Amino acid sequence: MARAVMEIPARKGKAVQVANGCHIKVINTHGQQVVDTWAFNGSDPTEFMSMEHTRAHTLKISPRVGDSLRSNRRRPMLTIIEDTSGGVHDTLIAACDRYRYAFLGVVDHHDNCADNLRLALAELNFTCTHVPSPLNLFMHIPWDEAGGLQFAAPPARLPGSYVLFRAEMDLVVAFSACPQDVLPINGRACRPVEAHFMLI
Repeated sequence: MARAVMEIPARKGKAVQVANGCHIKVINTHGQQVVDTWAFNGSDPTEFMSMEHTRAHTLKISPRVGDSLRSNRRRPMLTIIEDTSGGVHDTLIAACDRYRYAFLGVVDHHDNCADNLRLALAELNFTCTHVPSPLNLFMHIPWDEAGGLQFAAPPARLPGSYVLFRAEMDLVVAFSACPQDVLPINGRACRPVEAHFMLI
């Protein structure tokens, strides 16, 4: 039976424990919001979902339905079961942090995904030793044949589109509704909004 829909507040993070075999649906509520996504072994935070290890197994820059996202010990952690979003996701770009916003010219504090991860995990009394590169759900980073990358606005999507995962071990899964409002990754309006998830 599905549990209640839970909010990932705009510009903030949320973490949840997910049992082996359970499904988790991440919902792009308004259709344009990037959701940074991490997974950790529920009993060992030194094992975490790793984008570089995943790419070595899938041989893809963006994962597709049926692909398993691997840990830094090369074990499957989350498998994509369904994706109604169009399949545009990013595995290349690091989570935003205070250093990134300083580089972009922000002088004062700016909400960021790295801090959101730490705060969300702290609510579960779970601590990571560093911030792994996330799976950036719904994030559009087009690349060209010369190897160039761009930070682009997401392609048109229907509000409510989602990605459904199956947990392949007991996990702590964390999300950040990315607070990026300098570049147009959350839409050309540069206005981060909330997203949602649910356990099934």
